[in-house]
Amino acid sequence: MVEAEVSKKERGGKSRWGWTAIGAVLVVLVAISVTSKYSKNPNSCHCAQDSRKFTGVVEDCCCDYETVDSVNAAVLHPLLQELVTTPFFRYFKVKLWCDCPFWPDDGMCKLRDCSVCECPEYEFPELFKKPSLYGLLSDDLKCQEGKPEATVDRTLDTKAFRGWIEVDNPWTHDDETDNSEMTYVNLLLNPERYTGYSGPSARRIWDAVYSENCPQYISGEICQEKKVLYKLISGLHSSISIHIASDYLLDEAKNLWGKNHDLMYDRVLRYPDHVGNLYFTFLFVLRAVTKAKDYMEQAEYDTGNHDEDLKTQSLVHQLLYNPKLQAACPLPFDEAKLWQGQSGPELKQQIQKQFRNISALMDCIGCEKCRLWGKLQVLGLGTALKILFSVDGRSQSNQTLQLQRNEVIALINLLNRLSESVKFVQELPSIEKKMEVLLSEPLAQEISSWRRVWEAVGLSWLKKLQL
Repeated sequence: MVEAEVSKKERGGKSRWGWTAIGAVLVVLVAISVTSKYSKNPNSCHCAQDSRKFTGVVEDCCCDYETVDSVNAAVLHPLLQELVTTPFFRYFKVKLWCDCPFWPDDGMCKLRDCSVCECPEYEFPELFKKPSLYGLLSDDLKCQEGKPEATVDRTLDTKAFRGWIEVDNPWTHDDETDNSEMTYVNLLLNPERYTGYSGPSARRIWDAVYSENCPQYISGEICQEKKVLYKLISGLHSSISIHIASDYLLDEAKNLWGKNHDLMYDRVLRYPDHVGNLYFTFLFVLRAVTKAKDYMEQAEYDTGNHDEDLKTQSLVHQLLYNPKLQAACPLPFDEAKLWQGQSGPELKQQIQKQFRNISALMDCIGCEKCRLWGKLQVLGLGTALKILFSVDGRSQSNQTLQLQRNEVIALINLLNRLSESVKFVQELPSIEKKMEVLLSEPLAQEISSWRRVWEAVGLSWLKKLQL
């Protein structure tokens, strides 16, 4: 009887031992599963990846990433940053009121000049005074979706403007001739940054840009010219996203602005093709600027401020004829290989029409500041296309390049925007390190919780062994 009871106790102890062991094994297996789940996620840890993702020649260009980064940091970025602050390049002529040709009943921006305070008459140069521009004051925020940070500051310094030629750009939708719908905006008072414009309205703009006019290409299934158009728009999109993230409203209550690295990484930096397209667009626009150097060197940068105008001419010359840039990347992009063959002219007309549609879509943006920078940068891109593809000195010697003042302003400001974005990309390793820490926190927390379970099971196991 005693032996039976002892045997029963032994079997019970062994049974408890067995179930405890099985439980411990299950705990370990679950912990391993959790660890495996995170380790297999390519976005969960970037330490195993090369911290420098972008090396070699930029696709479809004639320069490599390392050279672009080096020349941009040493030459282009500091020059452009100074150039865009000069009186000539800081003012942009634009039609800001909404007249969307695609969805006029949007309800987002129906009022002309909504939420825009026009400048006092005395601040306008005599040459550009337009009586019909005044008296159109409005504090209505409906078309800015209730976001005051989305409205444009139209305060102007008293400056004299010298008009250039008035020739429309065949690549863009806007009528660039002076009329009562145009006004001058000081770009320094209206930086490109977060405005609160998001959601379905913003997505519809980009959806229309890509799906209707610039569909994403699949390797081998699209001609080079259409591929160029897609990459230009994708690169511009990446640059805009980077600038929104780099000057972001972090705390609305405290009016605290700063860099949103999470957003920058999530929107652009985690996608190598987005970054590659940014570099492509930068080199494309840089090629346009250098190709137009004879025209831009001789242009009159006259604003009535002699000292500033001389400074502007000097900076333009430094940009166009910098020996470091010419030595490092003499031909950023080779446009001569495009539009070849019998279908070349027809294809150019098709893509030109698509880009004009993209230009027209900028009038559908339900945020005034976004519309301002969208129009400026699309005009800058259209100017680059005009320079590279509308005038060819070899085959069309009867055509000479003619640029409007506004086109030159848009072109240089776009190049500066892209230069800033490329500079931000150079911060990728530090951003990835931060993201690695952020993404590893859930794993650390979950492992910690399983460790507590393991310790509890182990303690219970030891206690039972002592019985």
